[in-house]
Amino acid sequence: MNLRQLRYVVATADHGTMTAAAQALFVAQPALSRAIRDLERELGVELFARAGRGVALTDTGEQIVRYARDALRAVDAITAVCSAPAGGRTGELRVASTLTLEPELTARLLPEFARDQQAVRVRVIRCEGRDAIGAVIRDGRADVALTDLPVPGDLAAHPLEQREIVLICPPALQVREPVPVSALDGMRLIMPARGGARRAELEALLTRLGVAPVAAVESDDRGSWLPSVRAGRGSLLWYRNQVETADGVTVRSFAPPIMATIGLVHARRALTPVARDFLIFAKSRG
Repeated sequence: MNLRQLRYVVATADHGTMTAAAQALFVAQPALSRAIRDLERELGVELFARAGRGVALTDTGEQIVRYARDALRAVDAITAVCSAPAGGRTGELRVASTLTLEPELTARLLPEFARDQQAVRVRVIRCEGRDAIGAVIRDGRADVALTDLPVPGDLAAHPLEQREIVLICPPALQVREPVPVSALDGMRLIMPARGGARRAELEALLTRLGVAPVAAVESDDRGSWLPSVRAGRGSLLWYRNQVETADGVTVRSFAPPIMATIGLVHARRALTPVARDFLIFAKSRG
């Protein structure tokens, strides 16, 4: 048994698939799978069982992952103490994020924070939606999370900013500016696949707006959404700041505007010093 295997097991438990875990750890998926199989053979137990397109922990696997987290936290703390500059903060920051918000977390907030906290180890945990965010926060897999608000009252929420949700249309679709929200009724939309958290959250938004669009394309492949719009297959609802530079599409606001609040959330318990520093930092940038 070695630390690399323990990190692979914990990452697979966090991400739900070995492919996603390998991507998060920047290793080849076959190497990760082989390391986990070797550990299972050494221990004489099965850690993961197939669950749909991914994997799920067995009962024994859940127990081992709890101990593995403790072991890795201890090792990380020892490493941080040895590598910290004089007077600097040490430790690990575990930040969860929805898939939609992860790019700006990793491209903006975390790099800026890391420049002043070079002794802090940062780990990002990807989550499908707000329900998954709540789960990783409640069971201690993440210290804080970036997500859409609101969240259940047992979590502490810190709003950072409001985002405008806009309509991204094929150039050939004639829509006025701004678009009446009622125009979404019957409109052909690019939507996440059925049964997932992102689809459930989008449908909840559409229900609140009182509209019923038609699902023209159903896919969880975010990279295919804008090409589908450009090809005229349908329109898309997305945050304005994530499509301001998109070419070959038309971006329209709604009347009244559709706004979403983005914030950081955490469990209602004392934060680690590193997590508290990150919360203060993020709120200053909000």
